[in-house]
Amino acid sequence: MGGPNLEVFKFGMYILFPIGIMYYFGTNLDGKFTVPEFWPKLGQTHKIPYEREEIKKELERLKARNLEVKRAREARLKLEQEREQQRRIAEEMGEGRRE
Repeated sequence: MGGPNLEVFKFGMYILFPIGIMYYFGTNLDGKFTVPEFWPKLGQTHKIPYEREEIKKELERLKARNLEVKRAREARLKLEQEREQQRRIAEEMGEGRRE
């Protein structure tokens, strides 16, 4: 059908194509596939406490932050409940006038 030249060409493609792909993706990886400023700088990351005092300070900070979040959540919930109660009262007052 195609002859020996086609077979030689196909064999060459079978051999050279994977080698070419490996060469393209295997050389100069940093220049081709890195995103600048992807990883944070050392000063932008968290500092893991290792000393006993640092650990205590970090725990106190986390507890204080969690307490603030909890208070804000409770205040928001209380406000939502008050609004719901006012809405119900307004609905009841509106229904009483219609009758």
